[in-house]
Amino acid sequence: MRIQRENKHRARRLGAGLAAVLLAASALTACTKTDTDGELTLDSLREKGTVTVAFANEAPYSFEKDGEITGGTIALHREVFKRLGVDNVKGVKTDWGGLIPGLNAKRYDLVSAGMSITPERCSQAAFSVPEINYTTALMVKPGNPKNLSNMDTIKSSGAKMAAMTGAIEADYASELAIKDPMLVKDQQSGIDAVNSGRADVFALTAVSLNYAKDNTPGLNVEVTKPFIAVIDGKPQNPAGATVFRKGDTSLRDAYNAEVKKILSDKAEYMRILGPFGFTEENIPDPSLTTEQLCSGA
Repeated sequence: MRIQRENKHRARRLGAGLAAVLLAASALTACTKTDTDGELTLDSLREKGTVTVAFANEAPYSFEKDGEITGGTIALHREVFKRLGVDNVKGVKTDWGGLIPGLNAKRYDLVSAGMSITPERCSQAAFSVPEINYTTALMVKPGNPKNLSNMDTIKSSGAKMAAMTGAIEADYASELAIKDPMLVKDQQSGIDAVNSGRADVFALTAVSLNYAKDNTPGLNVEVTKPFIAVIDGKPQNPAGATVFRKGDTSLRDAYNAEVKKILSDKAEYMRILGPFGFTEENIPDPSLTTEQLCSGA
């Protein structure tokens, strides 16, 4: 009987030890899975069949029309992700200033807005290769009463300038010490500010302002000739790109490998982005790199 009791105790101890080992292994597995899941991968997007992108409702980059998301960057992302095995692109409309914060809060997978690559933004997120080269223009009242042509003339004239919160034109205003710029949440708010007379000028990319003027019935404004902003004697060379979280490097690299094929083929680039007013002039120079723009070089 004594031997039997000892055998039972021994079995209980072995069982408890085995359970402890299994529990520890389970905890380790769970921890490893959590760590791995911190990075969004192409495989996970393929499994879902959908990539969710943020857009700032700025035509012609990414905007809503008849209840659907459309625009040049949306078309580009639909093409690239289809080639990568992800068939659906879902959109989340977000104010410009909230695009990167929302990305890092994991409210969506990436940003589809033609966002320019700047050192400050590179400290917060990861950018694809440059995809859209662009110039700046000014939306003004008919006749351009203050004779505005670039950022310097806005400053010298004392004109009231509108720019989108977080947009590169707002950065230009800050760097040039333009007095009291009006910061608006989106493209339409800037257009409305000029229309109502609350602002003398709305600064934005030339392709955006020209698209708005040409596609908004009854919009009584002018758009100036495109220009390159000059800051501290240095011409700016803005280029827009897709924005990823810093941890999603494998997804960004897979995306880059595919989008480079489109960027190297003018006919294909124009097939995808041409319907939205983009031209071959918007194709970035292949020698221009994300690293250069992130460093401010």
